[in-house]
Amino acid sequence: MLSRKELPVNAILQAQQAYAPTQVSIRTERSIEAQLVSRVTARLKKAISTPPINFPELAAALHSNRRMWTTLAAEVAEPDNALPESLRAQIFYLAEFTDQHSQKVLNQKADASALIDINTAVLRGLSGQGAT
Repeated sequence: MLSRKELPVNAILQAQQAYAPTQVSIRTERSIEAQLVSRVTARLKKAISTPPINFPELAAALHSNRRMWTTLAAEVAEPDNALPESLRAQIFYLAEFTDQHSQKVLNQKADASALIDINTAVLRGLSGQGAT
């Protein structure tokens, strides 16, 4: 039998993982959405945080934000979406605004702070804090 020193490191790690206590992550759709919005918002904030603005980083962050909002718009447009009609309309409107405002930011005719504000308000809503 091999001593512990003779076992490959990978085998030891695999054994530790196999016998480690299992923790089941309880994640709701709401918490997953909040995590996504939080990540995208952090990218936007980072992209504009230090002048001069790193344009490729900003463009990538805007793309991620637009993609997220486009997905949200597509989801609320589905006939079987369970959200109230008024909330679905608001989300769809915000997706359209985000798309148009992102284009203005890319054309250097606006800044990204409005997009960050929108995402922050959505995060508050997802966490149950409301739009205070």
